[in-house]
Amino acid sequence: MSDRDKALRVWEKFAPRYDRTMRFFERWQFGGGREWVCSRTRGEVLEVAIGTGLNLPHYPDGVRLTGVDFSPAMLARARVRAGELGVAVELREADAQALPFEDGSFDTVLCALSLCGIPDNEAAIGEMYRVLRPGGRLLLLDHIGSSWPPIWLVQRLLEFVTVRGAGEYQTRRQLPLVVRAGFTVEESERLKAGSVERVAATKPGS
Repeated sequence: MSDRDKALRVWEKFAPRYDRTMRFFERWQFGGGREWVCSRTRGEVLEVAIGTGLNLPHYPDGVRLTGVDFSPAMLARARVRAGELGVAVELREADAQALPFEDGSFDTVLCALSLCGIPDNEAAIGEMYRVLRPGGRLLLLDHIGSSWPPIWLVQRLLEFVTVRGAGEYQTRRQLPLVVRAGFTVEESERLKAGSVERVAATKPGS
């Protein structure tokens, strides 16, 4: 079974429990992160790995939102949430590693708490670069390898279980890949002993 198929199987099964599980982590680890990334969006926005749509309440008025996810079960829940909130969003099934959009299609690309579980995170960041217009903005929120060695060691040990069971990495660091892809980093914050990162970057151009 491929890494992608393994991840899809996990998320299809996990979808009914995702929101309930995330409440705990939102409270003590990621508090304010969704608001931080969503508040910086503008224009035509693509959310990669939109999941169940937990970011939907936080987008500012006036953005035109498209959301993709490779899990039909997660997208079904995002559709329900969008309807309950009255948020207009185009939802599509798609792989973050091969986005089904033309080059330069969006003003903003956002990905929250998902690059840790995408099999080829570098390919996904490259795709985000490709679909952004020159001057477009990339916004990321994720848990990453801690800058404090004792926590990093615990994460590394945990990773032996989470990668095998769910394809989720604990020690990835996305910022070097963002720079390597060609983005210019505007804002970068590391919180919780360096285990949570928020990034705002732009694609060079006018």
